[in-house]
Amino acid sequence: MRRKVTLKQIAKELDVSISTVSKALRNSVEISEDTRQKVQAFAKLYNYRPNNIALSLKNRKTKTIGIIIPEIVHHFFSKVITGIELVANSRGYNVIVGLSNESFDKEVINMQMLANGSIDGFILSISKETLQQQDYHHFTETINQGMPIVMFDRVVNEIPCDKVIVDDVKGAKQAVEKLIGNGCKHIAIITTKDYVSVGKLRTQGYLEALEDHKISPKSSLILKVDDKLLSENHLEALEKEIEQLFKSNKNIDGVFAVNELYAVTAMKVARKLGLEIPKSLQVISFTDGVLSKHSTPSLTTVSQHGQKIGEKAADLLINRLELDESAEEEEDIYETVIIETELIERESTK
Repeated sequence: MRRKVTLKQIAKELDVSISTVSKALRNSVEISEDTRQKVQAFAKLYNYRPNNIALSLKNRKTKTIGIIIPEIVHHFFSKVITGIELVANSRGYNVIVGLSNESFDKEVINMQMLANGSIDGFILSISKETLQQQDYHHFTETINQGMPIVMFDRVVNEIPCDKVIVDDVKGAKQAVEKLIGNGCKHIAIITTKDYVSVGKLRTQGYLEALEDHKISPKSSLILKVDDKLLSENHLEALEKEIEQLFKSNKNIDGVFAVNELYAVTAMKVARKLGLEIPKSLQVISFTDGVLSKHSTPSLTTVSQHGQKIGEKAADLLINRLELDESAEEEEDIYETVIIETELIERESTK
């Protein structure tokens, strides 16, 4: 008996991306006729059968929710999962967690695997690679086949679904205004590349706070860090970039970081360079995790309330799953819920 071929195997065999295979099988005009024919011929030869979400659970419920997160070793995502589980379990649902590891291909494969009869709907935060490629066909297909999605934290406006977010601009602005109010005049930001939506929004909040206080932003004070430097294997390179930021701008008296790893690393580098925190340098970060509470000094942060985000996301998804079938008109009305952030003051600010 011939072994069942997968989407990933077809992509590898034909030396194309999983996205290309998926689109070719749907006769997408984005894919050339030659490639479409090759993919479809290969799929037919090996009797490929897609994980049709339509087969998955329109009429047969599993009472299980699929969660797709970009990374597992992250306090924020663990708190979101805790919130989802609390609500899901209280309403008679179980959860399955899939990890994209910031990869577009893994995100697609996870969704196809779980949608093949395992779950009723998804709660997810989009991988950085998907945001970079701006390829959202797997979300659209999932929704079009009748399986609801709720996005949280990293979301895109192009996909019609319920979303749970924080006001990243407002939270960042509040943090930078705290630094300005404490007397900081030369405030640096350590942020992500612009394609990561939350980093871009938090950078916007930083710039708005400076503008409101008539402080001219300086490009030399804006450090956009490459994503790969977030991994443990590249922390030394991250330290070197931040050290160069300080050495090139000796008058820095405040740092706003878009995540706590950047902030804790900045404090480590600052101490190495002889800067006293918070006497000569004040630091605030987004995300209130374990690092923030146990760093030395402890870190002032903008808390996203991850558990609340998870609870609300679970409620939105289960409510949609349990909509009365006669209420079809309501199904096209999607909700974006904004969870309020909170500035938690600790020892890294005055």
